[in-house]
Amino acid sequence: MGPEWVAIIALVALFVIGTLLPINMGALAYVAAWLVGMYALDLDEKEILAGISGDLVLTLIGVTYLFAIARNNGTVDLIVETAVKAVGGRVALIPWVMFGVTALLTAIGAASPAACAIIGPIALGFAGRYNISPLMMGMFVVHGAQGGGFSPISIYGTITNSVMEENGLPVSEMTVFLASLIVNLIMATILFFALGGRRLMSQRIEPDEEVEGGVHADGSTGGNPVSTRGQGTDTLMGTQTSGVRLEQVLTLLAFVGTAVTALVFDKNIGFVAITAAVILAMLSGNQHKGAVNQIAWPTVLLVAGVSTYAAILTQAGSPEFVGKWAAGLGAVVIGALILCYVGGVVSAFASSTALLPVIVPIAIPLIVEGGIHPAMFVAALAVSSTIVDVSPFSTNGALMLANRPDTISEQKYYSQIIRYSVIVVVAGPLLVWAALVLPGWGA
Repeated sequence: MGPEWVAIIALVALFVIGTLLPINMGALAYVAAWLVGMYALDLDEKEILAGISGDLVLTLIGVTYLFAIARNNGTVDLIVETAVKAVGGRVALIPWVMFGVTALLTAIGAASPAACAIIGPIALGFAGRYNISPLMMGMFVVHGAQGGGFSPISIYGTITNSVMEENGLPVSEMTVFLASLIVNLIMATILFFALGGRRLMSQRIEPDEEVEGGVHADGSTGGNPVSTRGQGTDTLMGTQTSGVRLEQVLTLLAFVGTAVTALVFDKNIGFVAITAAVILAMLSGNQHKGAVNQIAWPTVLLVAGVSTYAAILTQAGSPEFVGKWAAGLGAVVIGALILCYVGGVVSAFASSTALLPVIVPIAIPLIVEGGIHPAMFVAALAVSSTIVDVSPFSTNGALMLANRPDTISEQKYYSQIIRYSVIVVVAGPLLVWAALVLPGWGA
């Protein structure tokens, strides 16, 4: 058995184990990288560890550190509260506000599960209070998280763009970002009209329902704050506010400054984000002394381990092997469709963050074969691998299930999510492939 097969079998094994057991897939990937590297490729430890991307790890630490500070000083609460007030009594806009806020959070660096954990309870609380379809509201949150998830300073976007650059592919940050945003917007629009959106257009929140003190995390109103717990952090929503504080203004400016400095002046996003976070922490040291503990360390381990194993896959020749097999099916474009389905099916049961560093290198032989636009193909792979996170077997889908309103039974809600997930997994990669890959085929 050749090393390419050993590496592929180990990859399948780590995804299966990581799905069935509560073990971080990054830790499993490190073990697989060590064993395959030493015993199938005859590499030493230094050569195995050379595959980790320090730039990518720094970026993950920097953006999640900055987001943790924004959560600590109430900037995240401010964003959500401002967006909810913008509804102005129009119930039909509430799902779109939740979509937009979740997209904004992931776009500025929140991990997708963290954004869903923060917004999910709020959104589903509104669903219960105002008779909005829980399936619509829950899936709006997930699609919002994925819609903003590929911005140039987001976790998904950083991973995808870094992997493209490391593998010599032309990087098109906005192509991947806009592709994900547009696809998820379309899916949200379909859900809106299919699940009672027209009925909501005639509904208004009566003035006497809007009690001073804001909107609570459970969708109710009143003066007492309600605490929702997500990702190990308490978030207080609906507390009475006396205006925007200076530190919140500075935090918003830090996000804008990070994006501008990284994109316009072409500076390393990781260094810029962690510099902004450190400056904010210095201004309010006592308040943010625990922010470093809120960095997405499990995600850092996940990405570091998987990127290390992705380098082992490359050295074993597995991407070329799979890519040539797909290309040998008769048409490169058919191989592209198969890879889109591989990304979608695997990600519905495993981590999208872990899959992205692996699926992009596998696509390189198809891109080299010619006839497919590299950026559009990578965008199709990225979107196919993340829209399926509506699955209740993924973290985001499970969070929506866990926060169901009392107006629907757990079994009924679970059945609704399962049916929708099957539709997305079956039709999603095909439609994304048809929209993004086929138009540029042969160009």
